[in-house]
Amino acid sequence: MFSLLMSLLPIAVILVMLIVLKKPVHTTGIVGWIAVSIIAFLFFQTSLEVIARSTVTGLIKSLSVTLIVAASLLQMAYMEKTGALKRIIIFIKTIASGNRAVQILLIGIGFGTLMVSVGATPVSLLPPILLAMGYSTYVAIALPAIGYNALCTYSLLGAPIVVFVDVANNFLGSGQEITLSQAGSIFFYFLPLASLLIAFIMLWIDGKWAAIKNGIIPCLITGLVISVVCYYTNRFDNLVVLTGVLSGIAVILTMVFYLKVSGKKVIDQSILTKEELEYAKQYPLWKAFLPWFILIIVILALNLPQASFDYLYRTLTLSIGGISPDGRPIPTRALWNAYTWIFVSIILAIPFMKPTASQLKETVKIWWKRAPKPVFSTAIFFLIGEIMNMSGYNMASNLNPELPKHLVPSMIMVLAEYSAQAFQEVYGVIVGFIGLFGGFLTGSESSTIAIFAQYTMSTAQNLGWGLSGVIIITAGLAFGGGLASVISPAKLQNAAASIDKLGEENKVIRIAFLFALILTVITSLTVVVLLSFLGH
Repeated sequence: MFSLLMSLLPIAVILVMLIVLKKPVHTTGIVGWIAVSIIAFLFFQTSLEVIARSTVTGLIKSLSVTLIVAASLLQMAYMEKTGALKRIIIFIKTIASGNRAVQILLIGIGFGTLMVSVGATPVSLLPPILLAMGYSTYVAIALPAIGYNALCTYSLLGAPIVVFVDVANNFLGSGQEITLSQAGSIFFYFLPLASLLIAFIMLWIDGKWAAIKNGIIPCLITGLVISVVCYYTNRFDNLVVLTGVLSGIAVILTMVFYLKVSGKKVIDQSILTKEELEYAKQYPLWKAFLPWFILIIVILALNLPQASFDYLYRTLTLSIGGISPDGRPIPTRALWNAYTWIFVSIILAIPFMKPTASQLKETVKIWWKRAPKPVFSTAIFFLIGEIMNMSGYNMASNLNPELPKHLVPSMIMVLAEYSAQAFQEVYGVIVGFIGLFGGFLTGSESSTIAIFAQYTMSTAQNLGWGLSGVIIITAGLAFGGGLASVISPAKLQNAAASIDKLGEENKVIRIAFLFALILTVITSLTVVVLLSFLGH
């Protein structure tokens, strides 16, 4: 029991720092890292070398997410300072003014999913647009926070699912590795119902049951389109990371087609001010979207040809050896991961967008101001998760396989053992809520996976579930972590701050929490059904 309490203590420290002391995530992360290091050293016979190596290993493993965060923030700063973002905002304001339901789905789910998939932040960009289009403050804050939730696993060009597969393969060991499509084919089962429910929830937020009644057909179409796209993309390794991008584009095109068929205007510039019309004339739309166009084209070019994908993802892993406590090389896939190509898309766009020296200087300045905290906040939870997983590790076993791998069970092993004993077959029911808690705690699905995935897999293994069961249960955890975006105080505050309405997010979080619980219940039921059919 003492080992269980010590294993839970770092999580309790993080929880107290965030909720009771209301400390920011980056500060909380530092304290959590210090706490887990001290506990690992004092109570789990973990050497300082293992702690240091685990810290560096966690940092390297986090790069697939942290560098995408850094790169996407640089891209957004560049588009903001060159005026591209302003032009995009003006364009979005003109969309689907004749059909409110389609407008909500097209902007909230279509553009929201596309934006978050290429690294933009809907909670910052969309609230001012929605407010200018006549939506209430409450709706303008709530809709961007929930619109992309079903496809959160595929945000940042699939970074969370890439982390998921890497963590799973590290846990399963050589010869038992899973592929992106194996993971994606399980995640797919969570998407159709969640996508449909989120579409209905968005309409309910705007106009309750009357809005749902008026928009039931566009909602059903949106859910169907996302389901079809996700079914197809998750069957192929080279398409999995493009799921969010392709789903967002598909929803946009389908809603445009629906407007055309129903005789409604797609673009209505009459709502624009004189200044906005002038700006739209002098700044071509293609030029504003160019960095995203280049990024999507490059990512498609690298991933669609199977030979290119196999080489960049499987062969050219650019692994770093000699760092991790257990001696395993750490794959970086620097030439496959999206962060490299986000940087490249910015550089390739420069000759066409012709930014001034002043604009480039301001871009770097604002990026340097915005990037460090979210990048660090993401990375620190990978460090904590790695130390929890490697606590008690015996490095002497690397040279002598006859020695035990662990001097004592790691924190993750302890948590998994007690969870299996306490919850047994009911564990599938609660795992989505553990993910929701993890997402609320860490602020992202990737960080939830980094801290809780090894524990979840160990618990599933202790319960005697096979490979499919391990993937299903951990996918439920990850999906729950993604749903936490809608109740993330930081994201809702960000949305409120973008329209100078700080404090209004408190009204949103109450109803958002209810919807998050409903969606998590659906996630848990999906886990239970999948386990009963596929998990054993």
